[in-house]
Amino acid sequence: MKDPRIETLAKNLIHYSVRLQKGEKILIENIGLEKELLHALIKEVYTTGGYPFVTIKEPSVNRALLMGAEPEQLDLMAKWEAVRMKEMDAYIGIRSGDNISELADVPAEKMQAYAKHVLHPVHSKIRVPHTKWVILRWPRPSMAQLANMSTEAFEDFYFQVCNLDYAKMSKAMDALVELMNRTDQVRITGPGTDLTFSIKDIPAIKCAGEFNIPDGEVFTAPVRDSVNGTVRFNTPSPYQGFVFENVELEFKDGKIIKATANDTDRLNKILDTDEGARYIGEFAIGVNPYILHPMKDILFDEKICGSFHFTPGECYDEASNGNKSAIHWDMVCIQREDYGGGEMYFDGVLVRKDGRFVLDELQALNPEALK
Repeated sequence: MKDPRIETLAKNLIHYSVRLQKGEKILIENIGLEKELLHALIKEVYTTGGYPFVTIKEPSVNRALLMGAEPEQLDLMAKWEAVRMKEMDAYIGIRSGDNISELADVPAEKMQAYAKHVLHPVHSKIRVPHTKWVILRWPRPSMAQLANMSTEAFEDFYFQVCNLDYAKMSKAMDALVELMNRTDQVRITGPGTDLTFSIKDIPAIKCAGEFNIPDGEVFTAPVRDSVNGTVRFNTPSPYQGFVFENVELEFKDGKIIKATANDTDRLNKILDTDEGARYIGEFAIGVNPYILHPMKDILFDEKICGSFHFTPGECYDEASNGNKSAIHWDMVCIQREDYGGGEMYFDGVLVRKDGRFVLDELQALNPEALK
């Protein structure tokens, strides 16, 4: 029997997230093979009069390719994918698989080359700025394990999170966007964290189901050279197939001058990918009321209620601070009381304490109001 929640998700993705119109072309890319969702999406695309195109990539096959890939091969791969992406009006990326660590033993230099030669030119330069796009994970037993949940309980959680009322969330975000747009100085404090930076004249962008599913963040970027102080991230941070823990960064005039973690050498190799990798490209505030704990999946973890994330690497064009890099690495810190608490100040005014907004105009973003 078909799960009606999948049909609801497909409708939301096509009609709300990417707003597909008659005659538009959409690429549906599945890293994995989720046939029931693919069937539902294709069916829904046809109801709009759009044209669906599908690519299926298998994670272990991707690993085999990357283990021996050379720059010339990657450039040709990017050329083919770029031609197709340029033809698309919309994009849905479905990420699934049985092993989150499938790429863990791919050498770091191979992962960096793939990011530089393929992901950056195709996705950062074409898909993100020129298509209506949305990325989502798909619930698999491996994800349930990471979340310390049974498969059935995780599926219920997944659909609760992914099918919530994002239009309501979007409206509630307007006041935060307005406040951030008139803010200059930000200060964030908490255990191991005392961070200051400016967001003056860099737009705040709300994300409520139009770019990621699940969603729930408002992002901007710090003025590139304004970041000073230290930050300690209290969630695991998967990147390039490895899970980093206890990441701590120290900044001076925007640049990461010291970085430590459970694998400090590996961390610094990634931050040495290029000049922009040691500068921050995004600052975002997470508000999803149903996502409370990290599960080593950044599409969920960066939306955690009461969190913020700070991102070494490439900035988004919508909120540009001029930083360019082949990497974009969201690192998450939860400031709720059960994770040690913390404060966030805009121009010296307390905006959020222990993960809860304290200003009257932001009360609609606290979890009980969004559920």
